[in-house]
Amino acid sequence: MTSDSPNEVIWFDITGHENELERLGIDPQKALTELHVKTADGQIISELGAYIVLMARVPWLRPLAWLIGLPVIRPLLARCYHWMVLKRLRQSGRWPK
Repeated sequence: MTSDSPNEVIWFDITGHENELERLGIDPQKALTELHVKTADGQIISELGAYIVLMARVPWLRPLAWLIGLPVIRPLLARCYHWMVLKRLRQSGRWPK
């Protein structure tokens, strides 16, 4: 999960890595329902904040990152985000019904 480039994104499969998640201060159960990003300075950002961080790195997605971050829009999108994630996990059998 380390990188030589501060702009590089490294994807980490959480399956079977509960100890590593806990070492980073991430609840393994929350890792199933929220995207987490570890920034170059070691900060852990989750949920929509993680998407905003990633989108802000792509020039043509920066306006969308800004829009999602607006105080009026972010709470509404957070609810939709959690609803869709739980629905997907239930359909795949990875979350209790």
